[in-house]
Amino acid sequence: MAWGNKSNDAATRVGGGMSFIGNEVTITGNLTAKGDIHLDGDVQGDIACGSLTLGAQGCVKGNVSAQRATIAGAVEGTVVATELVIEKTARIQGDVAYESISIETGARVDGRLSQKGPPAGELKLVSAGAE
Repeated sequence: MAWGNKSNDAATRVGGGMSFIGNEVTITGNLTAKGDIHLDGDVQGDIACGSLTLGAQGCVKGNVSAQRATIAGAVEGTVVATELVIEKTARIQGDVAYESISIETGARVDGRLSQKGPPAGELKLVSAGAE
């Protein structure tokens, strides 16, 4: 890639960059990102981002809000995501709100699951039958 040429830059395509937080990092305070976060460390605070990938060793003590979230670690707090994947190593203590969800066998969720609808004014096709 030539300097100054960002046409192939993934961060430019998705509207924000990818931030990696390793397992040796502990953050105390809220974490906000326009782009994506891959978290293997610990966060004691709320997380708001475009996409969150919480690794199996990652831990969040706070609320999570993301467009897309893949949870493999531990969360103590509310999780709100449009698209949510809960992997078998995940441990969530708190309520979960989602539009679409996938939960692997072995995952643990201690809280209420609630499906949120599309934003007001947006129509969503539920089924298409032949008539």
